[in-house]
Amino acid sequence: MSNRVICVVGTRPEAIKMAPVILALKNEPWANVRVLATAQHRHMLDQVLNFFSIEPDIDLDIMRPNQSLTSLTARLLLDLEVVLQTEKPDAVLVQGDTTTVMTVALACFYQHIPIGHVEAGLRTWDMQNPFPEEANRVITGRLARWHFAPTESSRRNLLSEGIADKDIVVTGNTVIDALLMTAAKNLDMGIELDPNKRLVLITSHRRENFGEPFRNICRALHTLAARNPNVQYLYPVHPNPNVKDVAHEMLGGCPNIHLCAPLDYAPFVAAMKRSYLIISDSGGVQEEAPALGKPVLVLRDETERPEAVEQGVVKLVGPNYDRIVEEAQRLLDKESAYREMARGISPYGDGVAPSGS
Repeated sequence: MSNRVICVVGTRPEAIKMAPVILALKNEPWANVRVLATAQHRHMLDQVLNFFSIEPDIDLDIMRPNQSLTSLTARLLLDLEVVLQTEKPDAVLVQGDTTTVMTVALACFYQHIPIGHVEAGLRTWDMQNPFPEEANRVITGRLARWHFAPTESSRRNLLSEGIADKDIVVTGNTVIDALLMTAAKNLDMGIELDPNKRLVLITSHRRENFGEPFRNICRALHTLAARNPNVQYLYPVHPNPNVKDVAHEMLGGCPNIHLCAPLDYAPFVAAMKRSYLIISDSGGVQEEAPALGKPVLVLRDETERPEAVEQGVVKLVGPNYDRIVEEAQRLLDKESAYREMARGISPYGDGVAPSGS
């Protein structure tokens, strides 16, 4: 008799990290897998699912322009109640720390349906940073039945919160599975850049950096571009107006900064492979780039992924103008400093996380 398992995806990072899990479960005779897309991020979710040839069985199409966290959560809870009562799954799997994840966990709790949390145990111990992700994963952790922790550090976090050791499995991070599957292909970035010039890849979209912190980031990028005219800067700009409008206002006139729309997953992996250095506030990039041997300067003051920082291949610079300029310039100028960070260390796994090994 097969077990009915619903795998939930809402955003692009969730889809990237859940794709290896979904594909692995579909090969298991005991699992009757159903894919639920909340579409918290519509386009960016769809392109990842298409890339991995995954078609949702249920699509809530929940995305609305400029939706608040309150309205998103309320509509998700109502829609999920109907889905769960109709589908009657034996278990539900969620990944990460989005509003989708927290809301699915709460909806399942109300329906007495067990939850498995992929990428469990990440913590900054600061509920406001990152916001709302830290609260989302803490709440999900309290409601989950099974905790699939990516690292031993994440396991220790869960144990400190009173989670039973028997309910935790250290798996590695599924993002490395997806990355290695993708990076092995002949990828096209789709953007014409000078192959003889070094490339700095930039991403910045975190809610806690909106406003003056993001303006500080843009000022630092402007300074770096002016000081290093022979270096190319590629910035796929998030569509949120808090990011897009400011980035184009402050960086649009820089001749060696290339602003573009967000890249699909495969072209973004190609951009990471092509890059010399990455400046980002993305959690996924902190995990992916070290496996590709790329140094990362993280535009955050805290991280729930301390392993790469401890290994010296990721450095926290925050949305701090002086720190961003100083650390990026050091990596551009000093080959020894660059080599020290570009060591190809992957503290998040070896690409076999869905097997639990």
